Amino acid sequence: MDNTASEQSKQKARKLKDFSDGTKRFRYTLMVISIIGGFLLWAVITLIPTINTFLASPKQVFAALISETMANGRYFKDISISLQRVLIGFGLAFICSIPVSFLMGWYPTVRNLVEPWIQFLRTIPPIALIPLVILAMGLGESPKYTIIFVAAFLVMVVTIYQGVKEVDKTLIRAAYTFGASDKDLFFDIVIPASFPYILVGARLGMAASLTTLIAAELTGTTFGLGARIQGAQQFMDTSIVLLGIITIGIIGFVLDKILLLIEKKLTKWK
Repeated sequence: MDNTASEQSKQKARKLKDFSDGTKRFRYTLMVISIIGGFLLWAVITLIPTINTFLASPKQVFAALISETMANGRYFKDISISLQRVLIGFGLAFICSIPVSFLMGWYPTVRNLVEPWIQFLRTIPPIALIPLVILAMGLGESPKYTIIFVAAFLVMVVTIYQGVKEVDKTLIRAAYTFGASDKDLFFDIVIPASFPYILVGARLGMAASLTTLIAAELTGTTFGLGARIQGAQQFMDTSIVLLGIITIGIIGFVLDKILLLIEKKLTKWK
């Protein structure tokens, strides 16, 4: 009996598992350890001769960074041009995806007309559209914006639409019972309830824009990170290729953190 009571008291006194993200200092420490560990592993792997033939070492990539930076600021010009293409394509997609998503979620007729085409197009990789886009728009900036727009729009419209569908119907019925108009329901219930999905959709759309950047710059260009990667690939210059890949990754990481910060600021009420 005493043993049973002792075990029961231990079970009752069991400490609740901490499901929080931990302190800011702890998170940043782990992040720094992860980055340093990744670079060390990369450096060690490139010491193997068979791997070093196709994978540049951190030292070689750093040397490429210096040379590209010193070459009339070409590196920073590539970043600015690629970033401009990503932001314009993403911005247009974000603006268009919100009304389409809400119309699909709010009106069954619109949903049944539009959703089959959304589901059909989102299974087609944007790179497959390049020949048609070039024929239709030529080799200027428009085809690049279009490819990025398509990739980001399809991701965001599905995410935001799902948020509109997930709005608690009990809230809508209760508000309608108390005399709320369609306008009141839309602006006071549907939009606030689906707002977190809009921000998540924005983060996913930004990621889609960046992953489509290289494909977009296949439409013909001299400057841009994607163009630089493709040019370096033709000359087997893996240090420039890796420099471009790492730069795109850093830009994506920074933009995602900015959107995450905006999400936290705007959804404190959650």
